Amino acid sequence: TVSDGVFTQWPQVRMAVQMLGRLPPTSGQRIVFKTQVEKVKVSLDQTKDSFMKRFTGDVSTAYREVYRPSEEGEKQDYFDSVFTGRDYVTFGVDCHTESKEDITLPCVKYLFSHKN
Repeated sequence: TVSDGVFTQWPQVRMAVQMLGRLPPTSGQRIVFKTQVEKVKVSLDQTKDSFMKRFTGDVSTAYREVYRPSEEGEKQDYFDSVFTGRDYVTFGVDCHTESKEDITLPCVKYLFSHKN
């Protein structure tokens, strides 16, 4: 069984799953479609593993992995100098009402229990 979310991310899988149900086990085409599904499964498993690592890991590590600039040089150096000098991050929320009025919420200061 394949969820609709998988079909949204990997639309080619919908046809591959349909064809796997139609083709006989000895069909050469079946092998092609099976390989497509297996590649998507590997990719989905890697995505799940990456998410769980970030979700269950240290907040400081997750924050650094998400917000550290990807281009090397001055931006990374600045980020590293600010980030290593602090034992906290602040989180803010950008939200609004159904009628598009801004809602202002206070920032949350998250203190790291330990930092990598």
